[in-house]
Amino acid sequence: MDYKAVADLSPGERTSLFDRDSGVDEIRSDVAEIVGRVEEEGDVAVREFCREFDGVQVGSLEITDRVEQAYEEIDDDLREAIDTAVANVSEFHEAQVPEDWRDDFDGRELGRRFRPIESVGVYAPGGTAAYPSSAIMGVVPAKVAGVEDVAVATPPADEINPATLAAIHAAGADRVYSVGGAQAIAALAYGTESIERVGKVVGPGNRWVTAAKAEVRGDVDIDFLAGPSEILVVADETADPEFIAADLLAQAEHDPNASVVAVTDDEPLAEAITEAVEAGIDERTRSDVIRDALAGDESAILHARSMSEAILFAEEYAAEHLSIVAEDDEAVLDRIDSAGSVFLGPYTPVAAGDYASGTNHVLPTGGGAKLTGGLSVDTFVRSTTVQRLDREALADLGGTITTLADAEGLEAHAESVRTRLDE
Repeated sequence: MDYKAVADLSPGERTSLFDRDSGVDEIRSDVAEIVGRVEEEGDVAVREFCREFDGVQVGSLEITDRVEQAYEEIDDDLREAIDTAVANVSEFHEAQVPEDWRDDFDGRELGRRFRPIESVGVYAPGGTAAYPSSAIMGVVPAKVAGVEDVAVATPPADEINPATLAAIHAAGADRVYSVGGAQAIAALAYGTESIERVGKVVGPGNRWVTAAKAEVRGDVDIDFLAGPSEILVVADETADPEFIAADLLAQAEHDPNASVVAVTDDEPLAEAITEAVEAGIDERTRSDVIRDALAGDESAILHARSMSEAILFAEEYAAEHLSIVAEDDEAVLDRIDSAGSVFLGPYTPVAAGDYASGTNHVLPTGGGAKLTGGLSVDTFVRSTTVQRLDREALADLGGTITTLADAEGLEAHAESVRTRLDE
């Protein structure tokens, strides 16, 4: 992996870096068939797909009674780590809970109130793999928001990893199902004989999960469509190349399609990061995955002519994870508006947010941060506006209302005001 100059990027290289997508288009038709069969056939289709895709003959699809047992049986250190993560994520999300309000606007009493969604489905990747953090990140903000019914779907296995089940319990899920992939999203969206439908589906997953969320959107609400994980590091000459390389390697081990990018205005640092990354690959357990990710066109180590050029690159990139390691990191942050989650300073690795600092790691990818934020309490609440006018307030506003209503040709609208004022 060699570093290159931002100014020397070809149009094709820029497209690879900036037009990242979730890779779902080529499987949309296959996913549509899966979703359609689950909607029509229910449990029969779900069980068939569990056999076909997961190689598992599922007994009961609902496994709610197994999560508490898993929590009790895991080792003490893992249980303590899960509890700490849940506590920190809860504390951060509790600070986001909005309060109802009313205020007086020249005699018009106006306000907003907030209520939780009634039911939510959280997708938690898993099976034989362990992703307890994803369960925590999906369930905790929903429960903090006040959602009464939170269901979790996690892929089946001959023995589902107990860490994932324990985290689902600690996070406070109400129902748990052993089903994964596109069939899980369809089951949550439409319901089956064993799985109750929900109002909204959230959570990360592979491209089959993402494509299924795209397919059911409109019949059920979703959070957003996310692709492979990504990191952008913006650094100046004060940064430690070993620290930056460690973050790049950590993100690369997620997925061979992960996007791993660093940009710096210091050319010696770009060279040092490149060397540190190369030196560290073989020391990592998932070195094959890391090599594939680093070799992809979506990954690069870049030298910018100035910090301003690096910042412009970062804003256009709109990273899922943005790490800023610079002498004045706050000044750099002030000039970047688009990012899913930001990590400031040398001692704030992305892994802190992935697991336990308290922020949420379910974040928009592929430039989605230009339009939306990550999972939060806001994801699980809806707002209602409230208003009250007395006769005097209506009289003050009456002319404005009737004039606009008449201009739109909606005479009955205008008359609804005149009737009240002419009595």
